[in-house]
Amino acid sequence: MQRLTSLTLLLLALLLPLQGMAENSTKAEGYTIHHNALPVTTLSPDIATTYNLIRSKYRGLINISVIKDIPNTTGKAVSARVDAYSTNLIGKRHNIKLREIREKEAIYYIGDFPIVDQETLKFFLEVQPEGHDTPIKTTLSQEFFID
Repeated sequence: MQRLTSLTLLLLALLLPLQGMAENSTKAEGYTIHHNALPVTTLSPDIATTYNLIRSKYRGLINISVIKDIPNTTGKAVSARVDAYSTNLIGKRHNIKLREIREKEAIYYIGDFPIVDQETLKFFLEVQPEGHDTPIKTTLSQEFFID
């Protein structure tokens, strides 16, 4: 029960709009890919510990979920091969190691990465849903501020 509560809190923290957080989705080929990036400090210490995340003002978190679109429903979470990397404004690349998290019907991918104050990162995602022949490519940008 504690893990389910932690998961619910993590999903709320990752999916609710927060000031200064990018929240985006990409619709393509019968799928909706939800992707957002935020400072890890927006998570509670308990949630960060549960998911082995370093809760530091110098760390960011990306969250990605893949939903198969089903008419007249909210869709169905599906597993996928997900690759991600970021670049800063001068083109420095950082590969992001993602972990798949499964809890009941939910499937999502999280990864953390370093951030610096007033840095804008562009994230490049390549998502290949299970059973889908080609990857779906998408991007998002997020500026990070350190208090």
